[in-house]
Amino acid sequence: METTTSSGAAGSATFVGSGSRKYNYYEPRGKRATHYEDVTVDVQPDPDRYLIQDWIIGFEDGIGKGGGAYQKEFTAAKSSNWHEFRAPDQEWERTHYQRQSKIVTMVQGVIANARQAGAHKAFDKSWCRILQTHLGAWKHAEFGLGTSLMQAQRYGFTQMINNATLTNSSYKLRLAQDITLYLAEIGMDIDEWDDELGKKAWLEDPIWQGVRESVETIMGAEDYLEQYFAVNLIFEPLVGELFRSGFLMQVAAANNDFITPSVISAAEADYERNLANTIDLIYLLGNDKEHSASNKKLFQSWIKKHGDLAEKAANALQPIWSQSHSKPVSYQDVKAISNERVDQIFSELGLSR
Repeated sequence: METTTSSGAAGSATFVGSGSRKYNYYEPRGKRATHYEDVTVDVQPDPDRYLIQDWIIGFEDGIGKGGGAYQKEFTAAKSSNWHEFRAPDQEWERTHYQRQSKIVTMVQGVIANARQAGAHKAFDKSWCRILQTHLGAWKHAEFGLGTSLMQAQRYGFTQMINNATLTNSSYKLRLAQDITLYLAEIGMDIDEWDDELGKKAWLEDPIWQGVRESVETIMGAEDYLEQYFAVNLIFEPLVGELFRSGFLMQVAAANNDFITPSVISAAEADYERNLANTIDLIYLLGNDKEHSASNKKLFQSWIKKHGDLAEKAANALQPIWSQSHSKPVSYQDVKAISNERVDQIFSELGLSR
């Protein structure tokens, strides 16, 4: 039986579903709502949905004066329904902490066991220099991207978008930390190890200035969706995977290093999750019933802007492939795979380079 009441107190009225312990005020993606949807959908306020008194908090000097805490104008992209997006990885606070904890425990175990076994003694000398210089430089790229995404997540219009962006940031920052701790740990066992080489290379080495420019351009973008787009659809396949998978993961073992691939491997799984989330969101916007054409035009401008910088960054990294004693794979081969990867991503989205 349904009753009416003038009270706003919880339990003062009964209605259809009032005895249910499941939310039913939104339309789930599948037949039944998932736990992920229950804890993310409509958690973030939206005056167009249920917030009948308009924004509770407004900022006088915000975009569109007097605008609320979250505004659609924070990105140039447009959507007829921002709430339609659901992250394919269905990650939220609890599941994210659980996964991060497992990865950190795994990495710490790998490093501790390797040090105890003296695995570093087999490292080729040229490889030790590469780890100090180039893996040491790469942690700055990961930290920069993580910082950019941390800033970007504040402006997403829905909790689902913000969750996907923030977990992406967290993975990047964790990897930067993993690399920092890894290099510091093995450095204690290797003679003449220099922890400063990575920072110096990042700031001064011509090999890394293209990467640095690309990362800093993403960090400087004012559109949060542009940052998310540039990181996962452009920089990662053209530069991130190129260096992590195309160099570290393939060349390390040939130089008697079986530790580094284990430390880096989680990043590749991280990226697959982040890529799936990004593709799903950009696909929805690129096929929006009202704004498809304008969104695709916008995305193409982002591809041009960040694609040129990422291409420049990738080409500048080429000398690293010739610095190791053993060279099981060529730069040209992994670059071809990288180009194929990014073309496939854009093809799925109806975009092109």
